[in-house]
Amino acid sequence: MAVLLDIKNASKRYGDQVLLDAASATITDDGKIGFVGRNGAGKSTLLRVILGEEELDSGEIVRHPRLRLGYLRQHDPFLPGETALEFLIRDSGQPDWKCGEVAGQFELKTPHLSGPVAKLSGGWQTRVKLAALLLHEPTLLLLDEPTNFLDLRTQILLEHFLRGYKEACLIVSHDRAFLAATCDQTLDLSRGKLTVFPGKIDAYLQYQQEQLEHLERTNAAVLAKRRQLEDFIARNKARASTASRAKSKSKQLEKLEVEEIAAEAPTAAIRCPLVSPRKGPAVRCVDLAIGYPPNTVAKGIEVEVVHGSRAAIVGDNGQGKTTFLRTLVESLPPVGGELKWGYGCEIGVYAQHVYTSLPADDTVLAYLERAAKIGTKQQQILDLAGAMLFRGRAVEKRVRVLSGGERARLCMAGLLLGPFNVLVLDEPGNHLDVETVDALAQALLAYEGTVIFTSHDRSFMSTVATTVIEVKDGRVMKYIGDYGSYLAAVTREIDDAEEADGRRTAKPGGRPPPGPQGVAAKPPGRSDRDARKEISNLERTIARLDAEKRQHNETLLEATDPAEALRVHTAMTEVAARLAAAEERWLALQEQINGG
Repeated sequence: MAVLLDIKNASKRYGDQVLLDAASATITDDGKIGFVGRNGAGKSTLLRVILGEEELDSGEIVRHPRLRLGYLRQHDPFLPGETALEFLIRDSGQPDWKCGEVAGQFELKTPHLSGPVAKLSGGWQTRVKLAALLLHEPTLLLLDEPTNFLDLRTQILLEHFLRGYKEACLIVSHDRAFLAATCDQTLDLSRGKLTVFPGKIDAYLQYQQEQLEHLERTNAAVLAKRRQLEDFIARNKARASTASRAKSKSKQLEKLEVEEIAAEAPTAAIRCPLVSPRKGPAVRCVDLAIGYPPNTVAKGIEVEVVHGSRAAIVGDNGQGKTTFLRTLVESLPPVGGELKWGYGCEIGVYAQHVYTSLPADDTVLAYLERAAKIGTKQQQILDLAGAMLFRGRAVEKRVRVLSGGERARLCMAGLLLGPFNVLVLDEPGNHLDVETVDALAQALLAYEGTVIFTSHDRSFMSTVATTVIEVKDGRVMKYIGDYGSYLAAVTREIDDAEEADGRRTAKPGGRPPPGPQGVAAKPPGRSDRDARKEISNLERTIARLDAEKRQHNETLLEATDPAEALRVHTAMTEVAARLAAAEERWLALQEQINGG
């Protein structure tokens, strides 16, 4: 295990904002690391420093001689009229067969490679960029929000690739599901400090919470002891017979100190518009056809969204999700058929073409005051502005100086302050950090209006959606099942395709990949009798590991030394992994016996 990057006492600030404060961390050649932190914490700045595009104010980054960085570019690197294959050959210097081989890992087939790359959708262009990145054979992949604008299928393909990738990765993402599926370590940047945790994002968040609760309990005990000593000293210091004991207690009191608990970053306070619930259809499509004449993207659409539902629009990039949404909000006329909105529908839209057309001379506060529902108190406006990272004097900024991400957040804030009983949201989670996306999801759950939305964030979709509408192969239809069912179906399609192509590899940990029904294949030559014997042994192992995990958990809750707490948590994580593997094997054997 070699250290690829050694970050030593790194400091970086912009004006009064401290991004890195003597921060240190190491990245080894065997790690897939999820890089997390609030928006504005400095994650992208650190990536630019690693790439050599910015310099530290002080400190250093030591690079291993074999370090080759690969960075997923956000800008367009293509030449006019260039095909995807021509770009891959030009960018990498590799032969066409090698470029085609790597492109195939992202399902880039001949039609995608031979046509003009500029005509591919954003998601397919990202697949081309990923293929180009890998052709350079980097020893450290740097991915900054790689799931933004990727459809579900491409996200899963990228996950599969990263799980089998042998080199190191540093991945910035607000998508916890993606980080949990791809990363086995976590790097956190908060308050200028870097913390490396040897476990997945969920384990790290749990560890953070446990440490906070432990520290709060310890401080409560210290404060209680201080009150006892102060009371004893007050009662006994004036008496000659007890003055010496009071003095001794005073020395004890001086040694009792509470540990400082860092103030949490501001939490998003999001509330959707207060509206009266309605019944019946909010919108109805009758033999609707959508597209850009003379091209029809989908036709024969017979879809109805009822008031109070939260309809998720799903489908691969390029299938027509955005076309359907634009038709719904009447920014694109139907090619044919009818689109009928219910009486009294007040429609609020969040989409890229909206937030790029904000009035340039407005300040943030002026825009929000005008967008807000009549009677909205200014403090409520300022609270929501703060939730969208416009705090303090930032509300005085004019729209013309805002970045694309800031304009997107401003548009979202204005929408949530309005009077709308129907919200149409195109990728509402982009440009928001994890905590704000979670807060938005909870606000939409409490909203009594209607929501029609698209998102590439699976956690957000699973939390919010009550109905699923799929855009696929020239049709738009309600999906029979919830979002979890849709996710499972797409995953199965990809698994089956990879198995058919012979590209499926063993899962991490050395276990064989699941079969078509999601269970381990029946070992050749094993009898049910042998399987039952193994089940009996596994049940004893599971009981032992479960008891060991509980013991580690109890020890962790009592630990006061941070190093000891981390050691115990690491041991508990390893036991949990062995327990999960044993339980998975037990289930597979049960399936073998029951299903033959």
